[in-house]
Amino acid sequence: MSAAALALARAFLFVPADRPERHARALVTGAGAVIVDLEDAVAPERKAAAREGLAASFAALPGADRQRLLVRINAAGTPWHEDDRVAVAGLVLQGLAEGVVLPKAEKAGDLRLLAEAIGPRGVLVPLVESAAGLAAADELAAAPQVLRLAFGNLDFQADVGLACDADEAELVPVRLVLLLASRRAGLPAPIDGVTADWRDTQRLAADTARARRGGFGAKLCIHPDQVAPVQAALGPSDGELAWARRVIEAVRSAGGGVVSLDGRMVDAPVVRLAERLVALAAEQDRHPTTQETSK
Repeated sequence: MSAAALALARAFLFVPADRPERHARALVTGAGAVIVDLEDAVAPERKAAAREGLAASFAALPGADRQRLLVRINAAGTPWHEDDRVAVAGLVLQGLAEGVVLPKAEKAGDLRLLAEAIGPRGVLVPLVESAAGLAAADELAAAPQVLRLAFGNLDFQADVGLACDADEAELVPVRLVLLLASRRAGLPAPIDGVTADWRDTQRLAADTARARRGGFGAKLCIHPDQVAPVQAALGPSDGELAWARRVIEAVRSAGGGVVSLDGRMVDAPVVRLAERLVALAAEQDRHPTTQETSK
């Protein structure tokens, strides 16, 4: 069930690997997934100690919460990658984490090595952050144990020399490539990149609305305050949920097949959409946000 839950997760919250006191706090934000970060969030001189401390930090967490833990390791070709792969494989094999986020993903072979290391129950999230990664999007999406593709929008801009405005209109075709690669590989909707200024609520709302319009099902978050707005914006509205339940009930009452609802034909793609909306709502109920639990 853990991989299925991560397939529906809407907010993926980063937390530094070398701040173990934040790991449990990140989980109670209600984020569908927490990414414990050994890469950008940890200085080079602290990476080894941060890596070594993960087992103790994760072991102290409730077992059910570990099913929402992913670890972002350092990229292939860096001095830390091999040690990260060995350490995180041990965490996944022991059931202390669910999988690995690979930054600067560009080669399916790197994902295959990770899949072999973590075993068949672990999941992988390739983070596409470069022109080379974009060119390999189909291969990355089809690699073993890949759960979803994710977009590193800021690093991608730096890699190709873009200077995007706030709307990131220049990245529309890039996001479409990731969406179509995910669809061709039969993966859930991809994960959009970060909104860098966590205090700018209007920018976060605009970025998340753009992600939803563009077919993305989740978003990377860099601060706990971003989780609840992202969860709400990428989940079904009350009206959408009511419609989805009516669709499912109409099909059930008819014994399956094509039915008519409100004068419109309901066929298999419509039913799949309705089922996804209901599943999203159910997943949110399992992991309410901090604001919801305080009501």
